[in-house]
Amino acid sequence: MEKQKPKVAIQGIKASFHEEAAFKFFGEDIETIECKSFKQTFDQLQAKEADYVIMAIENSIAGSILPNYSLLMNYNFPVVGEVYLPIQLHLLAYPGVKFEDVKVVISHPIALRQCLDFFDDYPNIQLIEGTDTAACAKRVRDEQLTDTVAVANTLAAKLYGLDVLERRIESNKKNYTRFLILTDHERAEKIKANKASLCFQVSNQVGALAKVLNIFAEADLNMSKIQSMPVLGKRNEYNFYVDVEWNEREQYDKAITQVLKYTQNFNILGEYEKNDTV
Repeated sequence: MEKQKPKVAIQGIKASFHEEAAFKFFGEDIETIECKSFKQTFDQLQAKEADYVIMAIENSIAGSILPNYSLLMNYNFPVVGEVYLPIQLHLLAYPGVKFEDVKVVISHPIALRQCLDFFDDYPNIQLIEGTDTAACAKRVRDEQLTDTVAVANTLAAKLYGLDVLERRIESNKKNYTRFLILTDHERAEKIKANKASLCFQVSNQVGALAKVLNIFAEADLNMSKIQSMPVLGKRNEYNFYVDVEWNEREQYDKAITQVLKYTQNFNILGEYEKNDTV
């Protein structure tokens, strides 16, 4: 019997950066489920239409994607992995179109912002924001646009048969996005781990957060991320999202036991294998 391909819900369409990240994590033998929003990817997992969700959580230039932290809490699906993807942006044109023909560039607003240094040299070219890098590339192909190009990745160029007019036009060549992989609780049980994503609140007292962070430090855990977000509808109350890494599982287990004494609403969002190579 043929093994079923993993179904991975992505925000955006095929050849988007989410699909590229999914290929990097799972390999290309997967079925991607296109979704219009991050919430829809979680709904697909909840409905068992998808086996996994891959979701951007932070970018090295734009910072944390805060609404996605709320989704982690609201749906409570475990994080089972991470992947870092270099964001490389190219100017893609309908075959035969030359650079001097270009009057308009379309792409996702963040992608356009990341290429402003390049476009500063061409003030006559108009920048127009679209919903998704890959969707803009697809539009250039579908509508056979001869004066409009898209900013997207090489995956989009290949899938939609577009020419690469200019490569690597992003301003910062060390730009990357971190994605989290989530699944249902049954699949999560088989994961070996040396990293965890945690969420908790601390009392609104002097030194309360420092006490928790000191426990991690004394247990020799590396804290690779901390992010705070206000608790909806509650003044002066915050959720803290923290990523910790360890060499010995025992250190981590001991630290968690101690941290529980000083936190409220403590939640382990996921335990997984560190995977931070770009």
